[in-house]
Amino acid sequence: MERTVIDTPIRLGGSLLDRQRHVCAFFNTPDEEYGVLLPFIREGFERGERAFHIVDPELRSEHVRRLQSAGVDVPLAEKTGQLELRNWADAYLRDGHFDQDKMLALIQEVLDRGPRQGFALTRLVAHMEWALEDRPGVDDLVEYETRLNYVLPRYRDPVV
Repeated sequence: MERTVIDTPIRLGGSLLDRQRHVCAFFNTPDEEYGVLLPFIREGFERGERAFHIVDPELRSEHVRRLQSAGVDVPLAEKTGQLELRNWADAYLRDGHFDQDKMLALIQEVLDRGPRQGFALTRLVAHMEWALEDRPGVDDLVEYETRLNYVLPRYRDPVV
């Protein structure tokens, strides 16, 4: 597998990501969301980078369909480890609630695992609509995002 030069520019929504690669994005419609995210995701696949996506379990099949429409061979990418799809319950809401310490540990483990698997970068895309619901631990989200901003500068991986 060809490794990406880490300083290669990364595009997202018409902008180039520089040293700060943690992006919060809000969208009005799914078409707007995927209009921004699919070129970013496709660029990573074309470069041989890893993709780690956290999605709403009810929208997982739609997410897969959108990836396939962008030319991603989802079954092959999952088989080779280039793509890992997780539902909210397997990431943000393990044990039925949001635990910021567990989530920070997961993010670090995911980003550390990429190079061990031979990927220069991991493009992490996390859908967080669960935070709009009344879920245990959701009140810790702002603190989590602040703590995440201290963790992510150790990595060159883009996180959206």
